[in-house]
Amino acid sequence: MMIDYTVLKLVWWVLIGVLLIGFAFFDGFDMGTATLLPFLGKTDAERRVIINTVAPTWEGNQVWFVTAGGAMFAAWPLVYAAAFSGLYWALLLVLFALFLRPVGFDYRNKLPSARWRNSWDWALFAGSVVPSLVFGVAFGNLLLGLPFSFDNTMRSTYTGSFWALLNPFALLCGLVSLLMLLTHGAAHLRMKADPIVAVRAGRIMRLTALGTLLLFLVAGMLVATHVDGFAITKMGATDSPANPLLKQVMTGPGLWLTNYQTYPWMIAAPVVACLCALLAAVLATSRAYAWTFVVTGLMMAGIILTAGFSMFPFVMPSATAPGNSLTIWDATSSQLTLQIMLIAVVIFLPIVLLYTGWVYRVIRGRVTIETVNDNPHTMY
Repeated sequence: MMIDYTVLKLVWWVLIGVLLIGFAFFDGFDMGTATLLPFLGKTDAERRVIINTVAPTWEGNQVWFVTAGGAMFAAWPLVYAAAFSGLYWALLLVLFALFLRPVGFDYRNKLPSARWRNSWDWALFAGSVVPSLVFGVAFGNLLLGLPFSFDNTMRSTYTGSFWALLNPFALLCGLVSLLMLLTHGAAHLRMKADPIVAVRAGRIMRLTALGTLLLFLVAGMLVATHVDGFAITKMGATDSPANPLLKQVMTGPGLWLTNYQTYPWMIAAPVVACLCALLAAVLATSRAYAWTFVVTGLMMAGIILTAGFSMFPFVMPSATAPGNSLTIWDATSSQLTLQIMLIAVVIFLPIVLLYTGWVYRVIRGRVTIETVNDNPHTMY
């Protein structure tokens, strides 16, 4: 039985949102951890402790990013085409930064040289801090709108540049992204690392949590007062095939807040983000290690959902031709494609989640300095 096309479009908007939140939760803590590596580890043993809290699982965590990209390609082909061509240099920057992570984890412990190991520590730092910033910058530019348009044959044209992406508002969103991942990474270290490292992580976590809250509120005020939002004024049928040229769109300050008036329950996202950021700062020195980690995860989910709820149903707004903006209604694959993919998700996602839960159960417990010293060759 075929599921209603409109319902499928909504379902895939939710599923891709889940994948992005899953990526932020799982890959976010190891990126935050690697970013903190040069600063929290005072000795080689302490740095090895930090690395070994994430090294066994970082590859599996990275799959969330790959899966989100694949799902976007399959579910929103127009978005994938416009974004991955227009943002080519930004994505290459992320790709080359991510190259540093596998070689950093695998090669760091090959030689005992302090210079060798320190160089790979900074490589892991760069391979984590750059994607953390760029992902936030990307969200900031989505809220501003990207300079692309389609002609009558649906060929896209992107008129922006890499340097134009680094505008003040987008960089502010990049800092929000970086600080929230640092907070999540610090919460992870408080739960998994040797007590010496965990105490330092708690101190920095308080600062990053409060910084996340402050910058998130500043970004929200700018969205409400200065950033032009988008709103559909005329739309075709939501169950029609993909064609972004059949609608009319208006822009203006404050329009990104329209959904919070139409759907008041959406206000829960920014409220949860703010409350969890504040709670994370309070719990930064508590013994509720696991609960603090959950709180930082909810904080990130709230921040991501705030952006998603604000933009709904837009996925990739166009600053140069607002009517060509891509939405969940006019940028999706066919009904049959979405339904087949949904069946695959229903079958395989529970398996992936069960396996992930089993892996984290097996490796539960702290990584201590004594453990890494006793296993100089078998641990990273």
